[in-house]
Amino acid sequence: MTTLEIMRRAKAAAFTAAGIPAAQKNEALAAMAAALIAQKEEILAANAADLAAAAGKIGDVMLDRLRLTGERVDAMAAGVTDVMRLPDPVGETLETVTRPNGLVIKKVSVPLGVVAIIYESRPNVTADAAALCLKSGNVCILRCGKEAHASAETITLALRAGITATGLPADMIQLVEDTSRESAKALMHGSGYIDLLIPRGGKGLISACVSEATVPCIETGTGICHVYVDGAADFNKALAVIENAKTSRPSVCNAEEVCLVDSRIAADFLPLLQKRLSEGAHPVELRADETSLPYLPGAKAAGETDFDTEFLDYILAVGTVEGVDGAIRHIAAHSTHHSDAIITEDAAAAARFTASVDSAAVYVNASTRFTDGGEFGLGCEMGISTQKLHARGPMGLKELTTYKYIVTGNGTVR
Repeated sequence: MTTLEIMRRAKAAAFTAAGIPAAQKNEALAAMAAALIAQKEEILAANAADLAAAAGKIGDVMLDRLRLTGERVDAMAAGVTDVMRLPDPVGETLETVTRPNGLVIKKVSVPLGVVAIIYESRPNVTADAAALCLKSGNVCILRCGKEAHASAETITLALRAGITATGLPADMIQLVEDTSRESAKALMHGSGYIDLLIPRGGKGLISACVSEATVPCIETGTGICHVYVDGAADFNKALAVIENAKTSRPSVCNAEEVCLVDSRIAADFLPLLQKRLSEGAHPVELRADETSLPYLPGAKAAGETDFDTEFLDYILAVGTVEGVDGAIRHIAAHSTHHSDAIITEDAAAAARFTASVDSAAVYVNASTRFTDGGEFGLGCEMGISTQKLHARGPMGLKELTTYKYIVTGNGTVR
């Protein structure tokens, strides 16, 4: 099926999707989760084929991004179930105003329509996106990268089996068969069919969608995430947060890429940081600016682009700054407005940092790895929006709705 045919079928299905009762949507989501578990072995076999095809072409960290395990399939199913348990966002009355002429004006939440998602090598996005779109009354078109296509196709077949078993049209969830750039361009230019385009992937994909799309597009996820260790930081807290933010899963957009340290504590803290990050199963390569380098024997000197790079690997840029204002200035110059953190016991420093850092999520004494739909109680997410309109941060159900005004009169004329 061509991408144009898929878009046409999705648009036709959107009229059905918008009116599905909450109980039927929940029944379908339960069936989708069950189908993922029932077809776990088929999903893992398809993923093994993807991994074999990608071996030697992408690095170990990106292979982990692609890899599914039994536990990860279970987590996908659990995410679908979590979405099922959330309140239905469709049909909620957001505001009611009664005008002096008797008109009753209600602002009511409604689905967007057809949501297209272009993503790269994370197969779990397939289930997350489908679940969120279905619950919010939308139709989804999934377009994954070639590295994950066999996995995504098998997951999609399971999800479609689940929804059709409950009487809903299979066209509510569709996977683009073509993994060439042409299919991505077709979605970007799908005016009249696509109501919202969401890219999830690297800088190149996101930039291409934002610059080329003629349909509404969300700028998501390039994450140059900073952790600033203030002069009033608890060192144990700082080391624990940095280790988690950098090493727990470095291939994701909420992983830390830059550590900034207050110059007042650099001599004491940086050797401890180097020791901590060198002891794990995957030692972290430190790339330090000229003021940090003397305290980090064996570290590499940071290059011109290291503070503007999303490494997605066991690499961390390290810089020294003059207090919280220095950290704020550095982040303003280099941030992608995703997630940034301060480690401090000084309430005034924390308040200044959170007020001044212009990012979707700003943390105090916590890891940036929490910028995630599941961790925010959204069930799962469509992506992390780093823009300000119409959504910002983890995009859940409410971010997949818009609203309309329903105006009731009694023969009222102007």
